[in-house]
Amino acid sequence: MAKGLKVVTIGGGSSYTPELVEGFIKRYDEFPISELWLVDIEAGKEKLEIVGNLAKRMVKKAGLPIEVHLTLDRRKALVDADFVTTQFRVGLLEARMKDERIPLKYDVIGQETNGPGGLFKGLRTIPVILDIVKDIEELCPNAWLVNFTNPAGMVTEAVLRYSNHRKVVGLCNVPIGIRMGIAKGLGVDASRVEVSFAGLNHMVFGLNVFLDGKSIMDQVIEDMADPNSSMSMNNIQAIPWDADFLKGLGVIPCPYHRYYYKTSDMLAEEKKAAANEGTRAEVVRALENDLFELYKDPDLDIKPPQLEKRGGAYYSDAACNLIASIYNDKHDIQPVNTINNGAISDIPNDSAVELNCVITKDGPKPIAVGEMPVAVKGLISQIKSFERVAAEAAVTGDYNTALVAMTINPLVPSDAIAKSILDEMLEAHKEYLPQFFNKVEA
Repeated sequence: MAKGLKVVTIGGGSSYTPELVEGFIKRYDEFPISELWLVDIEAGKEKLEIVGNLAKRMVKKAGLPIEVHLTLDRRKALVDADFVTTQFRVGLLEARMKDERIPLKYDVIGQETNGPGGLFKGLRTIPVILDIVKDIEELCPNAWLVNFTNPAGMVTEAVLRYSNHRKVVGLCNVPIGIRMGIAKGLGVDASRVEVSFAGLNHMVFGLNVFLDGKSIMDQVIEDMADPNSSMSMNNIQAIPWDADFLKGLGVIPCPYHRYYYKTSDMLAEEKKAAANEGTRAEVVRALENDLFELYKDPDLDIKPPQLEKRGGAYYSDAACNLIASIYNDKHDIQPVNTINNGAISDIPNDSAVELNCVITKDGPKPIAVGEMPVAVKGLISQIKSFERVAAEAAVTGDYNTALVAMTINPLVPSDAIAKSILDEMLEAHKEYLPQFFNKVEA
């Protein structure tokens, strides 16, 4: 009998892991996984045990022959893996709190993947992902890396640019969330709705929407402009869009676009939230504490519905659909982060983009869209410059490069403010940024 499939999840102690396990259980017939290795670091050991034991109970309840392994030894786990998924947070939620709070002092949005917070998450994460990729190249060179770690676009960009591993796909739940939100707004089953996505991670636009193959773009834009529209995400304040602006834009923005098109409103909301219930990281910490208390229950053997309150709804569907489609060479269409190869003509061919792709056993094949609409191409180009310069700063540890990355981000108003935020955040995250501090004396 053919050997079963081996999947390794790095960041296995994440509160999202039960989502992933549920996804693998649901798809066992088409993706016969025999080994799931959940990997974490010493600081995440307790959470890994709690989540790992829940995963074992879920598998037992399903009556499937999946072995769940828990380990702190990444290299041991990676040997001969078929798929590697990454969902880790360098510096844990404490680092995210700093990413969100420090910029607010300077009247700049503090957010996990946008602006200064997104830059610093990238600076902390990219060296780690490149280390993981080195291990993959050595221990399981044929494995597909499916990265869910934010900032997913910048991380995918760095792997494409600074490693030789080409079997990498970045994944985000924003496109699937938009499609589900549109279906919900229309009161139809999501399988009937198709959205043509193109752009970058957290900077993706819906260029067209189809219901049963017929374009309904005007209706969806009309619906999105409704102040009671359900189209946002748990982790983003749903400030209503201006109807005239949306009609003029002519494409569907993602929830993260509010940071760029409604900067002052979003900043005011963030400051208010930080003063009252805390930043999003503090809200998430409370949610996570509650989730892990639930996960400890020895009688719990399903994914608890409370997990939906996290911002990562539909994550397992996105991740497991992608993995099953690669494995089964399905040729279905899914929005992922991959190398552009000319699909979006305004973005360099060798850069990471997020767009609809045909998913094959050889990975995603981007569906060409040509030029992006003139109204959005400038912002997309600016964010792509930011991602590339940020990835270079993460790899080189060069202060000047990091300063340029911070300054060219549209959410940062000037180089002087950029420098002040950069200096304070470098100091705050010193422990996780050795590339900036451990310079070998020439």
